[in-house]
Amino acid sequence: MVKGTHPILKGMIPMVEGLAKTFGKNCEVVLHEISDNKKSIVAISNGHVTGRTVGSPMLEAGVKAIRKGNEADNILNYRNKSSDGRVLKSSTMFIRDEKEEIIGCLCINIDISEFVVAQRALEELIQTDNKMDNSVGDFASNNVNDVLINIVAETLETHGKPVAYMNKDEKVNIVKKLDDQGAFLIKGAIDYVAKILCVSRYTIYNYLDEIRVNS
Repeated sequence: MVKGTHPILKGMIPMVEGLAKTFGKNCEVVLHEISDNKKSIVAISNGHVTGRTVGSPMLEAGVKAIRKGNEADNILNYRNKSSDGRVLKSSTMFIRDEKEEIIGCLCINIDISEFVVAQRALEELIQTDNKMDNSVGDFASNNVNDVLINIVAETLETHGKPVAYMNKDEKVNIVKKLDDQGAFLIKGAIDYVAKILCVSRYTIYNYLDEIRVNS
């Protein structure tokens, strides 16, 4: 801690270590003091993320924000970068005194570099050349209506979650959307949807009864 630190900031110093320990070694938590002659760190945990210590200056994003003076707003959940190129997920929250003047800021910088690499690898792994899920192949060969296949595929795609991770309410919602589109007027729809949602055909009938009673 730097001598002469504002009392309000001094009282927040324990939060710095507490937050850093809660979120782990890749989370840098920084407390800055901001005054006419000081814009530097008064407390920091996990400083290895950006290579800074007590007394080091603010990152560029924070400096730009405080140029707005007391009109500055918190900057939350933005992408930042350290001097050595680490990709950071950051938030900067301004601290004001009893006169509503900015005296400091609490900054959180999470090194997400490894997650960015993993995200790109996963995107490449799951990329396919068409939107149609291969799970419909067996049904296509059994003359299931192409319109039904497309309706089900598009409905599942808009839901944004694999069937394996859906709970009952989510599956009921899928069935409702399909029913609203008239999917169950198509021959074979009950068996097809049951197979896609990994439930029995009787479960689909129960879902439809539940939907129609509540509608």
